Amino acid sequence: METEKTALYEFNKNIGAKFVPFAGYEMPIQFSAGIVEEHKSTRNEAGLFDVSHMGQLSIEGNHNLELALENIIPIDLKSIKLHQSKYSFLTNEKGGIYDDLIVTKVAKGFNIILNAACKNNDFTIIKKALGDKFKLTLHNNLSLIALQGPMSSEILEKIVNKVSDLRFMNGNNFFYNNKNIYITRSGYTGEDGFEISLPNSLAEDIAKKLLSGGAKPIGLGARDTLRLEAGLCLYGHDINETTSPIEANLKWAISKRRREEGGFPGYEKIKSDMNGGLSRLRVGIKPEGKVIAREGTKIFSEDNEEIGSITSGTFGPSVNSSIAMGYIKCNFSKVGTKIFLEVRGKKYDAKVSELPFYKKKYVR
Repeated sequence: METEKTALYEFNKNIGAKFVPFAGYEMPIQFSAGIVEEHKSTRNEAGLFDVSHMGQLSIEGNHNLELALENIIPIDLKSIKLHQSKYSFLTNEKGGIYDDLIVTKVAKGFNIILNAACKNNDFTIIKKALGDKFKLTLHNNLSLIALQGPMSSEILEKIVNKVSDLRFMNGNNFFYNNKNIYITRSGYTGEDGFEISLPNSLAEDIAKKLLSGGAKPIGLGARDTLRLEAGLCLYGHDINETTSPIEANLKWAISKRRREEGGFPGYEKIKSDMNGGLSRLRVGIKPEGKVIAREGTKIFSEDNEEIGSITSGTFGPSVNSSIAMGYIKCNFSKVGTKIFLEVRGKKYDAKVSELPFYKKKYVR
């Protein structure tokens, strides 16, 4: 199957992107500065990410839409405010995660950001659950651009008036070149920043203006190191159809009312996990020294018992150390617990660490 290209493909190519296939798309893995410099640019100034491969789903309908969506999404949609965003997931009957997503309430219903590799399956699941009562649109005519970093508000404000008034996990409609665009103050790096949904025809123009305003182009390589420092999950690696939100240490993302009342797929398993039935937990892990523990690395106790495995691991440029996340048996999950990581047949010292590794800087 031929890989797809975003509306910014040619633009990215012309400014020096090195591409890799990712979730069915040709995506920039890095630009000429390289992953570490791109990471630092985002932390210290501002980074521009083409994330147009993500799914942008709009669901339009009356007040019954909230009730219908609560049957498949475990957040309190009745209390969500207009233009407020919430992190959540689609769960399956076994309590696993079909996908994690960002849900935003808008005037006509809800906008949902889906992971690229999951978006078509998500659409099928949601459509089946909602039936024909509501209008579902998976937009191919929209691009998604993320601007992340401490200078992002200053840079974006120069071309989109009043955008700096937004607070974290809130959005609104704005005008750019006399066309409506939707911007949320959100992102996937641990930094202040924005995600800009706009017509494909405007993507290159706004990208050029953001770069000329001081942002640097950033690829998927630095996106991964940034999100791991911030302790954020990558779907298909840290969470998947076999991990429950409780195992994944994401209990906070299920609204209190929904934790008590249920009414969504897999609730009995999730309830059991919350009430002491948990056997493993996602934790932060800090290897000692410079060893990098990649996905699949086995974790051992001091007694040489195999107790889990790494799901994400890299070198964190902002924390200047090797970092990782993984699942281990609950009785070894306390912060500070000494563990061992088997890398290329040799065991290395490590400790269970607090998450995130990097202190997040959101504007609330």
